[in-house]
Amino acid sequence: MNSNDDHSEKTEPAITSIQSRRQFLQRGTSAVAASGALAAAATTPGLSFARSAHSAGSDRIKLGLIGAGNRGAGAVCQAMTTNSCQVELHAIADAFSDRLDETLQTCREEHETKVFVPEENRFVGFDGYQKVIESDVDMVVLATPPGFRPLHFEAAIDAGKHVFMEKPVAVDAPGIRRVLASGEKAKEKNLAVQVGLQRRHERAYRETIDKLKDGIIGNLNFSRVYWNSGGVWCKSRSPEQTELEYQMRNWYYFNWLCGDHIVEQHIHNMDVINWLLDDYPATAQGQGGRLTRNGIDHGEIYDHHIVEYTYANGHKMFSQCRHMKDCWGEVREFVHGSKGYADIKAGQIFDLEGNEIFKCQEGKGQRAGHQQEHYDLFEDLANGKIPNETEYGAKSTMTAILGRLATYTGQMLKWSDAINSNVSLADVESLKSFEDQAPVIPDEEMRYPIARPGDSSVAVIDWEPRKKTKKKKQF
Repeated sequence: MNSNDDHSEKTEPAITSIQSRRQFLQRGTSAVAASGALAAAATTPGLSFARSAHSAGSDRIKLGLIGAGNRGAGAVCQAMTTNSCQVELHAIADAFSDRLDETLQTCREEHETKVFVPEENRFVGFDGYQKVIESDVDMVVLATPPGFRPLHFEAAIDAGKHVFMEKPVAVDAPGIRRVLASGEKAKEKNLAVQVGLQRRHERAYRETIDKLKDGIIGNLNFSRVYWNSGGVWCKSRSPEQTELEYQMRNWYYFNWLCGDHIVEQHIHNMDVINWLLDDYPATAQGQGGRLTRNGIDHGEIYDHHIVEYTYANGHKMFSQCRHMKDCWGEVREFVHGSKGYADIKAGQIFDLEGNEIFKCQEGKGQRAGHQQEHYDLFEDLANGKIPNETEYGAKSTMTAILGRLATYTGQMLKWSDAINSNVSLADVESLKSFEDQAPVIPDEEMRYPIARPGDSSVAVIDWEPRKKTKKKKQF
């Protein structure tokens, strides 16, 4: 976000005129102790962080990438496109060597003069994240499957590294609590944390949200959000793969890695409504299942979820996400108020008669959220400001997890119960090689346990089906 974004959560550490950007990025935990002494110096007119950094002859930010898939490659290339700082790639880690090599090649093709990843800074294996963090990088980009995010985020913050992490930030409630704790530690250390919920950085969304918050359509009664599409890739099993390698290659279809598509994709749409309301749902109930995507290559996730969320003020958010081919598709957010309604994605607002009363002024960069979030991040750093997007990143992820738990159990669930659940989908820290046992095991037909509403045999949350009590007949 831009430094003047009212919706961002930022702290502004003091910067002296003699402090280089490199020193600033590396200071880690020492920032807390030094902040008081620096406060007076920071008020000196004309000594902006960007100018002081250049005058010190050091304006480089060294990136380390953890998770070299398509999104990881995209994120670091977008980071290196920014102009506020000289952003360079210095280390990469991935569980698969072919993914690492492909991403390194992509980055070199797009930013040849900004890629400095020698052989000794290319790490393959489950412990690669530790080696990137132990290197001299200033910031890490976390883009592995989200099941690993809480572990990697905690390690990066403990080591004093700034973080850009892709959404979602966890797949279960214990992971969410771990991320929130690390986010608080990042604040104490003055470490930047940005989460890849790029709609919050798109100018079209921001203009429209501001108008809605100003009351242009009155009280906000209910909202509708959609991520309905034909689905994503599916990778068949190879004979030479271990079970763990197969699941990680096909990670989208396993909850311990992905969280189901309601978490991995639909989080974007629900985050928009959380942002609009400055709140998170109090309860959720819904339904879902596997109708068309139920083969042995489709792991354990559902192909559709329909969830009704209720916020503390009574606002209802009606949520749909579906992966079915040749069906109606839409990825969009709407909100309805007492005086009108809005198509938030389109940046259009209408009165109750359907007359347009606002349309965002589109221009270059209005919808380039994936790129804009990096412009905003490095502009903030260049101006000595430290963004921390952990809380809304974690709680919007939890919103999506709450929806999954509601559809899997068939129960009306409270946020307070869900976020305090102790059901962890996997102990990813214990995984050392592809020879290790996978967190979920298929049966003899190579099918995985599927959550069934009303049946607690597949543990998804600490709950028990409500027992019916028989009423005595009255004569």
